[in-house]
Amino acid sequence: MTQRNENSLWKRSTAFFREALRDNDEDYTTGPIGRALGLLAIPMMLEMAMESVFAVVDIAFVSRLGTDAVAAVGITEALITVLYALAIGLGVGLTAMVSRRIGAKDSVGAANVTGQAIWVGALLAIVIGVAGATYARDLLAIMGASDSVIEQGKGFTAVLLGGSVSIIYLFLLNAAFRGAGDATVALRSLWLANGINIILDPCLIFGIGPFPEMGVTGAAVATTIGRGIGVVYQLWYLMNGRGRLAFQYCNLRFQLALTLRMIRISAGAVGQFLIATTSWIAIMRIVAIYGSSAIAAYTIALRMLEFVFLPAWGLGNAAATLVGQNLGAGKPDRAEQSAWRAAKYNAIFMACAGIVMILFAAQITGLFTDQAEVLRWGTTCMQILGVGFPMYAVGMVVVQALNGAGDTATPVILNLICFWLIQIPLAYWLAVATPLGPNGAFLAIVVSESLLTILAVIVFRRDTWKLQTV
Repeated sequence: MTQRNENSLWKRSTAFFREALRDNDEDYTTGPIGRALGLLAIPMMLEMAMESVFAVVDIAFVSRLGTDAVAAVGITEALITVLYALAIGLGVGLTAMVSRRIGAKDSVGAANVTGQAIWVGALLAIVIGVAGATYARDLLAIMGASDSVIEQGKGFTAVLLGGSVSIIYLFLLNAAFRGAGDATVALRSLWLANGINIILDPCLIFGIGPFPEMGVTGAAVATTIGRGIGVVYQLWYLMNGRGRLAFQYCNLRFQLALTLRMIRISAGAVGQFLIATTSWIAIMRIVAIYGSSAIAAYTIALRMLEFVFLPAWGLGNAAATLVGQNLGAGKPDRAEQSAWRAAKYNAIFMACAGIVMILFAAQITGLFTDQAEVLRWGTTCMQILGVGFPMYAVGMVVVQALNGAGDTATPVILNLICFWLIQIPLAYWLAVATPLGPNGAFLAIVVSESLLTILAVIVFRRDTWKLQTV
């Protein structure tokens, strides 16, 4: 009997998993919350996992080029986080507006918002692309890179920033699909992009077959091409009027009032991510005091942490979509229940991941380096940050739920307090004025992120987010 029950549970689970990966017409504002959350969370978590694969694949191949190459990637990624902040922030506002209209059964309105996002993304890509490609060397120097790191990394930085259009549109269009509930489309675009990147990375870095040997720059070229092809797929799906958005060319008509509303809502999200990401840049700058080995260790640790953080962020995205759609459907209580259910699941997931990270930190770091100092700092970084995983998990979901409701201003204030007023000064003091060294900076991250979670939960319980209009 037990074996039969286990087989039945396995069949139901695999059937549900397959259903979550298929396009469907599910109404996420009705039925069991657990089912709605699962159908959205599975593809969204896999989508974010695919995004993290970019980082892991790049560092796996680049690590064979030496410490300076890894440091160049790490410093560039710290710079790219500003671009991510802009793209993700705009995506948050887009998700909130699209999900609210889908919940209210206004698919035309949702498509119109997406059309405005395409124009905003194009303008942003031109500005960042030109500036990044032109001033790549200067940006690396500002970040404290040594001359050897600048020489190896300038091409990598120029290509990634110059090809920022692929990053911006990948995030923006996926945000629209997620808000509409078409999470599987976003996942497929990342599958395609990653597949291309995995194939091209070693070919362009090491010059395999007919491909030129481009070194660390090859990693950026491979990533940009992969993301670009992913964007082409997104646009093909969108312009064919598939899915819940039912997009048509007329939805590209520029609407100033709607664009300004999206920018207003997104401004808070951009602000919160800029605050958070600039604090990570500051941490990188503090760690750079201890040389390329410390930077390389921090880079490796962060790449592996992204492998956990991004899927967990995917569960937060699912909560944001459910909150937005249920508010649009006039069901605020169901929106709140969805957020707490997602927070519970995320805490369980990240607690398990944290235990693995703490126990096997040395082995994980050892996959990317055999240098003793890099291994030592990378191991302690993973172990220290792994302690705070359950707290990060709850904070991710609650903040995303606020964003999904359109309350993007409150997280700005929370991030400002926790990151700029607490994390950066604390990290500098612990790293410079105590014997902890770089570990002091890592410890400051745990303290500030945990405080952010506590404050976010307090704010969320006040229910003022239920009154937001988008």
